[in-house]
Amino acid sequence: MANTLSKDQKVQVISSLCEDASIRGIERMTGVHRDTIMRLGVRMGERCADIHDKKMRNLPCVDLQIDEIWGFIGKKNKRATPDERNTGLGDVWTFIALDRETKLVPSFIVGKREAYYANAFLEDLASRLTRRPQISSDELASYDNAVERAFGMEVDYGQVVKSFTVVNLNQDAASRYSPAEVCAVSKTVKQGEPVWGRISTSHVEKQNHTVRMHVRRLTRLTNAFSKKLENFKAAIALHFAYYNLCKIHLALRTTPAQAAGVEQSIWTVADLVEACGE
Repeated sequence: MANTLSKDQKVQVISSLCEDASIRGIERMTGVHRDTIMRLGVRMGERCADIHDKKMRNLPCVDLQIDEIWGFIGKKNKRATPDERNTGLGDVWTFIALDRETKLVPSFIVGKREAYYANAFLEDLASRLTRRPQISSDELASYDNAVERAFGMEVDYGQVVKSFTVVNLNQDAASRYSPAEVCAVSKTVKQGEPVWGRISTSHVEKQNHTVRMHVRRLTRLTNAFSKKLENFKAAIALHFAYYNLCKIHLALRTTPAQAAGVEQSIWTVADLVEACGE
């Protein structure tokens, strides 16, 4: 059982999970059974979601970039039946907001790439901010109404529109093993008066790379994908708690949470494990 592990073992397991180690790899390194590793990871992830929700409040972030990163549960959408999709199998998207200055991720949500989740994501983001923000996004159609619904007139919003050289622009994320070549980039002001030079999604797109490098379940072309939606959500929550509170950003030389004034000190993984009640 996971509750028989020592604190040092729990710290070792969680540190490995946060640095993209596979569950079976951790089992080989630590001698902890893979089922125990899985249960500990899920418990930690669920509690990390609560920690994130409580700490990411009254934030002064003013320059935010938002994007979505693709993954899948059990099988890709094209192989899942309608009934299986209703149970959570198939494609899954993680909506991410990133503060350009502090690199803090104040909000994220796991769901489908559709209006319902875009609305929930932007409303959650708006509830955490204290100042009028500038928001940059890609051209996902759902964002137009979602931003207005969440912020009303208290936002400056611009979109980055990219044109690609691929012939089939409707090819889904699951069918592409490398990014298409960008042949043109344009910007569009959607609301308010955003600073033109700061309409960008470059930083959050780099953040997507960081997520894939730290969350084993999002590593492409492997068998490390999640089999259950709740396990995927727990892994994402664990990652962002670790990223915000524990991981030192090389450019900032501190954690995003400390740079944003959310925390006064850098957390260790042991601090995170203790905060989760383990």
